[in-house]
Amino acid sequence: MPPLPLRAVLLNTADIELWPAGLLRARGNGHARLLARARRVLRRKRDGAWLAAELEDGLHPLRPGLQREPGMVAAMRALGTHPAHRRNGLEHVDTLPLHRLHQRLAALGLDADAYATRTDLTLTHEPDWLALADFDRWQRSLWLRIDAARAWRHLRDAALADGIVLEAISGYRSHDHQLGIFARKLARGLTVEEILAVNAAPGFSEHHSGLALDIGSTDEPPAEESFERTPAFGWLRDNAGGYGFSMSYPRDNPHGIVYEPWHWRFDANFNQAA
Repeated sequence: MPPLPLRAVLLNTADIELWPAGLLRARGNGHARLLARARRVLRRKRDGAWLAAELEDGLHPLRPGLQREPGMVAAMRALGTHPAHRRNGLEHVDTLPLHRLHQRLAALGLDADAYATRTDLTLTHEPDWLALADFDRWQRSLWLRIDAARAWRHLRDAALADGIVLEAISGYRSHDHQLGIFARKLARGLTVEEILAVNAAPGFSEHHSGLALDIGSTDEPPAEESFERTPAFGWLRDNAGGYGFSMSYPRDNPHGIVYEPWHWRFDANFNQAA
């Protein structure tokens, strides 16, 4: 498989993501004209708001008070310097520092250290850039680390050669995204403990790493235990290990997470050339 094009890269900072403009859907005619000329769009991670567009003649603010936006210094640095994947080659990925995470967990009533001890899950840093691996069931961009992206494409294509269609459901999720999941479920009346049975605490999800993705089958609802009865799951069970993937949460796993036959993680130490 040829290397993924450099333009299909999501640059990542603690507060702001820098998206290739061509992968975003226009929000009205004004945005459509802007995206047609833009290289990248700066997108606030906590709510998805578009902050600015990078055009050939410079940065065009899309919201007032752009220079006061938290994280703009880091975003401008990422935009104005050669990112790590270009400086050091396509295989090099750095990770972001944990960003106010302990305070944000405390606001949920969670002690990060106690949760880690109880679940044997570890705090997971986000990568500083991700590659476009695919498009998911809903035609959204599927972002993964470059090694996981390459492995997913090999896995998907091998399954297809055997008559099995594997469908990506979700890949990379930021800490902010996971915090949003908790906020929405709490607003619906669930308790933190009820949410933790299904979702790892923000900062502890394997999705943050860019190495994990949820996989489905076209004839099944996403992220349901019934996936284990599909030919797609049977193929994964028998073949995924040969491509570096393993199921993270089998039945009775020690982490306190429900059985997730759809959730698979790539081993970053796997030798794809072997």
